[in-house]
Amino acid sequence: MKRDTLLLMLHDMLLARAFEERAAQEYTKGNIAGFLHLYPGEEAVAVGVLHAAEPNDYIVSTYREHVHALVRGVPAGKVMAELFGKRDGCSGGMGGSMHLFDSERRFMGGYGIVGETYPVATGIAYSIAMQELPEAVICFFGDGAVNQGTFHESLNMAALWKLPVLFVCENNRYQIGTEIHRHSAVTEVYKRACGYRIPSEKVNGMDVLAVHQATLSALQRIREGTGPQFLEVETYRFRGHSMSDPGSYRPNVEVQAFKDEDPVTVVLEESIPDYPSESQLDAVGRDNIAHLTGHMRREGYLDREDVERMKQEVADIVDEAVSFATNSPEPDMQAAWRALYSNRGQEVLI
Repeated sequence: MKRDTLLLMLHDMLLARAFEERAAQEYTKGNIAGFLHLYPGEEAVAVGVLHAAEPNDYIVSTYREHVHALVRGVPAGKVMAELFGKRDGCSGGMGGSMHLFDSERRFMGGYGIVGETYPVATGIAYSIAMQELPEAVICFFGDGAVNQGTFHESLNMAALWKLPVLFVCENNRYQIGTEIHRHSAVTEVYKRACGYRIPSEKVNGMDVLAVHQATLSALQRIREGTGPQFLEVETYRFRGHSMSDPGSYRPNVEVQAFKDEDPVTVVLEESIPDYPSESQLDAVGRDNIAHLTGHMRREGYLDREDVERMKQEVADIVDEAVSFATNSPEPDMQAAWRALYSNRGQEVLI
């Protein structure tokens, strides 16, 4: 992978983790109200998928969508201000945590109703197909949404009409607090797509490069006109379902096992070469090691100083986002009326 791509992916994973952890802190301070569903542990999914998408593709997300928005390019300040319910938020302070929206970046919203993303994404894909446009739609959903009727209805229509939509199941094993084998007769979600003749694949969602490659391949097939594709991306959320959920229904050993496979840590460890000591250099010959480490650098590996600098940059972005949100004004009644009467002129988004 090119160094610039690796740098961007690492940056976005670090930003995602720092942003979400800071959001948790602001929630406990009372600056964020309502429900707050956080993403730590799942960063490789959003980053791997969205770095494979084109700028003109459309994104439809769930209520756990802060990181999707950030990776898509929505400014951190706009996202944090929305969580704060402020006027400068990406939804004008009217949506909050579960309803981020940015039509300029074709981020077509987070949705709080389980299973709501399928028909929205299918409708967008239908519009694209009718206009014979080159774009695709990426539809995120969780494992808890695959038992909804909208799942089957939407997959059937997408397959029937060969719509350009990529269905991405973020399977974190627990729909709210119920493990998948207790609520689903078919626990391997990707197999469900075969009922509609949609090509499907299971991917390791803790490996950002695996997610990225699988998404690139799926989107290429969609752009070739073969119709919808389906990815089940197995991942794990480190926190409970929301800030009000302690997650005590999960065994501690299971949580720790997945934390040991933390996608952010894995990327960092793979990105930083373990340089040999002076004695090791002398023992094996400096030219050989210089050749190896030079090759590693050319392939996109980073120095520890690069990573520390990136972490500081991310911390500064999050601090600025919180400051921006704090200083943003509250929405007023005029803003509420504008929101209520938006799209009354049948404005077109697609």
